[in-house]
Amino acid sequence: MTDPIRVLLVDDQELFRAGVSVIVGAQPDMEVVGDAADGREGVRLVDELQPDVVLMDIRMPELDGVEATRLIFSPDRVARRTSPVRVVVLTTFNLDDRAATAIRHGASGFLLKDATPVMLRDAIRTVHAGNAVLAPDDLTSLLEGTFRSRKPVPPGYAGLTTKEREVLGAVARGLSNAEVGQEVFASESTVKTHVGAILRKLDLRDRVQIVVFAHEHGLAGDG
Repeated sequence: MTDPIRVLLVDDQELFRAGVSVIVGAQPDMEVVGDAADGREGVRLVDELQPDVVLMDIRMPELDGVEATRLIFSPDRVARRTSPVRVVVLTTFNLDDRAATAIRHGASGFLLKDATPVMLRDAIRTVHAGNAVLAPDDLTSLLEGTFRSRKPVPPGYAGLTTKEREVLGAVARGLSNAEVGQEVFASESTVKTHVGAILRKLDLRDRVQIVVFAHEHGLAGDG
C-alpha cells in the first residue's frame, strides 16, 4: 500500500480550510497534515512538515500566496528537502496574473476557489504526479506576455539534442505527448523519454516548469 498524499492547507479563511480539510481527509489516498492562516506560517509548516502538496490561497495577510510560493521554492529550501513539494494556488479569478507569477516561482498551476470537491481531489492527485492542474494551452496563454524581458539561455540548453529541443518547443506551445509525437515523428513513449531527459538536463522539476522555462528564455516558439 502506498503512503497517502500529505496535504497542507494555507488560507486565511478558517471556514474554507475546515471544508477543504473534510473533503481531502475523506479520501483514502490523502491526509491533511496541517493548516495555516497566512503565507508566513505556511512557509514555516512546509519546512517543518514536508507535505507532498500545498493548497495555497493567493491573497492572504502577512505574506500572500505568491511570495510564500517563491520562498517555498527558494534554492536553499529546495536543496534541504528529501522529497519534492507541489503547490496549487487557489484564486477567485480565472487566468489571474498573480497566479501566473506564482507558477513562474514554482507552483504547478492554479484552481478556482469555487471548484467542485471532485476537481479539488483530482488536482491534488494530478500535481502529486508532476503534472499541471490546468490545461497546457491555458498555461501557455497564462504565461504569454508575463515576461517583459527574456533571460539568456542557460548553458544546459546546449546539452539538449535537436529532437529534445523540438520536444521542448512543442511542450511549451501546449501540445500533449501524443500531439508532440505526431509533430516530431516519434512514439508517445519516446516523447516521455525526451521530456525526462529535458527535465534532467535543465534541472527542472516537472512539465509545468518546461513551459515556464521556454517562455522565460524566449523558446516557446521553437520547434
